[in-house]
Amino acid sequence: MTAEAVAGVHAWLLSGFGPADAASRVATLRALEALAAGVVAVQAQVLVDLRDEEVRAAKEAVIASGGTVHDKRGRQVPVTARSATRDAERDVAQQAGLALRVSPHRARSLLAVATVWHTEMPYTLSALREGRLSQERATLLVKETACLTLADRQTIDADLCADPAVLEGVGTRRLVALITEHAGRLDPAALTKRAAKAVSDRCVTLRPAPDTMTYLTALLPVAEGVQAYAALKLAAETARHTGGDQRPAGQIMADTLVERITGQENAGDVPVTVHLVVSDEALLAGGHEPAVVLDGTGTGHGAIPAQVARNLVANGLDLNAAWLRAVYTTSTGDLVGTSSKQRFFTDGLADLLRVRDQGICRTAWCDAPIRHLDHITPAGRGGDTTLANGQGLCAACNQAKETPGWTAAAEIDPETGRHTVTTTTPTGQQYRSVAPQPPRPVRSKPPLDGQPPGGTTVARPDTQSGRATGPVTLSCRVRQPARHHLRPAARAT
Repeated sequence: MTAEAVAGVHAWLLSGFGPADAASRVATLRALEALAAGVVAVQAQVLVDLRDEEVRAAKEAVIASGGTVHDKRGRQVPVTARSATRDAERDVAQQAGLALRVSPHRARSLLAVATVWHTEMPYTLSALREGRLSQERATLLVKETACLTLADRQTIDADLCADPAVLEGVGTRRLVALITEHAGRLDPAALTKRAAKAVSDRCVTLRPAPDTMTYLTALLPVAEGVQAYAALKLAAETARHTGGDQRPAGQIMADTLVERITGQENAGDVPVTVHLVVSDEALLAGGHEPAVVLDGTGTGHGAIPAQVARNLVANGLDLNAAWLRAVYTTSTGDLVGTSSKQRFFTDGLADLLRVRDQGICRTAWCDAPIRHLDHITPAGRGGDTTLANGQGLCAACNQAKETPGWTAAAEIDPETGRHTVTTTTPTGQQYRSVAPQPPRPVRSKPPLDGQPPGGTTVARPDTQSGRATGPVTLSCRVRQPARHHLRPAARAT
């Protein structure tokens, strides 16, 4: 099997004509679903083979080097077979993530599951190859038996997947129940121990939602979670039936949650700090270019409409709780920065890096928040501490980049004029990451009197030379979200 042969099968599938009658179409759907499961099984095999080959090569390199390697500064450091295996697996996950167009974390999860299928659960793998199990259901069999011994896991594997009739017509929820029933009979103590350990995994997470909203999620033990929800529901019902509150119950529960967590009397009065990246036209001249929101740590949380951004800034200015800072760009939209002789990125340069990369790791397909500010050409190899030689990466991508065989080079994309990083993997594949498009600045020439609409003077970039002559992007720090009223598109000053 080669990549070219697989591409040929792909092209053949897309070029064929569909069946003519309904019965054939349904049969084709089933056959395609089985094919998709088989593709997952083959991908798992390729992943495991790639991991085994890289681990074997890493161990041989340790033996050949006598247990020491040179770091990027030329110093000898000890290395063991275990550490070499760990580095090789991390390197494989990084390459697999780029090839599969998923994050490195997702690739590590796929590799771990594929390893279990091949080494511990042969019947599950066989069912996946034959198309009797989907990737989701085969993965559930791995996750739900992770707390068991190898013998017990293999017993459940055989009981549920050896006979095709056992899971025929069984839904996903019932599958989980079956696994739990079998595990409870084989090792109830393991399930109890797993439940106790899960309590330590409680956490709160935040992720963007459509329409400038966000999901605040809490992973809690079942008793505490039910209690918290019941308390919010009781507060909503009390407000509606005894207080005459006309808001829907869901809104009251959401506002009560914010008020009780922050200690404020009104959810709309909660003081927060966000970083808002908005173009001069959108902020000052009633433009419609969306703004970008980052939190205080530089993590990106997506785009918001220009009017919502103006509301945030206007409310912050009313409360004397907003700070504006100009960020200059070239005429092509690339941020302008100054050189630094320091080894670490200074505060101003670090802020520019986060603004340019909009708080998201620059590795292709990785959506993790920025944790490290990285030198594209390492400082140990003469790389400068500049905006052009910097990129924001998550911790995993930054560590993988230091593995031997990985290289990266920065350039300016000729089509967009934006900062571009080309990463080359140890196997020779190349992946380009172009910095996100910043909010577009005012492009048209100013009126003769130098006043744009709204009466606020805004300097424009020199489009002939590409040098920035005025602020075209504004970084705003706002401490008060606007939720209750709208502001005019522009106000005279």
